Amino acid sequence: MIIFFTIIRIAFRALGRNKLRSSLTMLGIIIGVGAVIAMVSIGQGAQATIAQQIASSGANMLYIWPGSYNSFGSRGGAGTMSTLTLEDAQAILRECSAVRLVSPMVSTRTSIIAGNQNWQSSVDGVNTSYPAIKLWEVESGSFFTEQEEATAQRVCLLGKTVVDNLFPGTDPVGQEVRLRNSPWRVIGTLKPKGQSSMGSDQDDVIIAPYTTVQKKMLGITHIHRIMISAVSQAASQTAEQQVTDLLRARHNIGGNDENDFQVRNLTDMAELANSSNRVMTLLLGSIAFVSLIVGGIGVMNIMLVSVTERTREIGIRMAVGATGGDIQFQFLTEAVVLAVFGGLLGITSGVGTAAVISDFLGWPTLVSTAAIGTAFSFAGMIGIGAGWYPARKASRLDPIEALRYE
Repeated sequence: MIIFFTIIRIAFRALGRNKLRSSLTMLGIIIGVGAVIAMVSIGQGAQATIAQQIASSGANMLYIWPGSYNSFGSRGGAGTMSTLTLEDAQAILRECSAVRLVSPMVSTRTSIIAGNQNWQSSVDGVNTSYPAIKLWEVESGSFFTEQEEATAQRVCLLGKTVVDNLFPGTDPVGQEVRLRNSPWRVIGTLKPKGQSSMGSDQDDVIIAPYTTVQKKMLGITHIHRIMISAVSQAASQTAEQQVTDLLRARHNIGGNDENDFQVRNLTDMAELANSSNRVMTLLLGSIAFVSLIVGGIGVMNIMLVSVTERTREIGIRMAVGATGGDIQFQFLTEAVVLAVFGGLLGITSGVGTAAVISDFLGWPTLVSTAAIGTAFSFAGMIGIGAGWYPARKASRLDPIEALRYE
């Protein structure tokens, strides 16, 4: 152990003889490690943000939309048919074992008036399972009850964007608003959710019983879509298959006939987004690793120069009893010291760069211990790899020739 610390001290002394050259050599490692950490943090930050946005959309969610009409060769978009009913939603909850919760949905867009303020917003008619499916908590007041849903009461909850525009600085719970010239009672407000994974404002919404929206706003008996929560993320594929089979049977769709509905699995969307971000993170990290390799080449170059400059010193060491292994270990230690100290400074640089990117550019970043550990480990391995050949060259010098070197 004493010998090891002695070799470390000698390495510092040797590197300290030319501080500028040693500093410039470490700079390559510093930039490489810092770039790896910063680039990976950008990729992981984007991945975490998208995952959070998708998770905020709901728990293991699937959406069922009606199909599109096809008339005389003209096809409408998804949702242009009226093929979904309340009985479909009830049958899914009753017969599909992989489904935990179901909510029928009807939607429209209208103006909401409160006093002398007005705002245009979406109205989503849902049932009492909606908060558990969407993982959306009530901030103040309460959600509507099954009794209010069954009797189609004119009650609603407001998203934060609606509250900010209609009731700035006041609590809307218990107050009256008007939707299509009808009075509605505000019974609660929803906690803010921010943007969805598609970039839309989730808080610009009014939530009401689907029965009320059906009967007293739209005058329809069908539903626009069905929202489903699977029992687990792993069961979402099973739930999708069970729902598809059930609705095909209920809608009398046989053989190779096309479905008159569409099932969209948000878990698949989340996996696709995560896969894309993993590729992006890997690409950014790989580009940054190139600069780390360039830094390693710089270490090797300087160590080769050092061997040439210290040839006479090597000869003297060998003359007084140092073995080739001792000489090799000495030069290898100097290379590792350069790489390790460059790696430590590179970690500081990378974490600082990630913070600057987040603060000034507004990009989400996530500095992980895995990225730091990987970058630092590669810096150490590059130090060993870059120092091995110069150290081996030094250990094989002929002592007599080395002593004669000028």
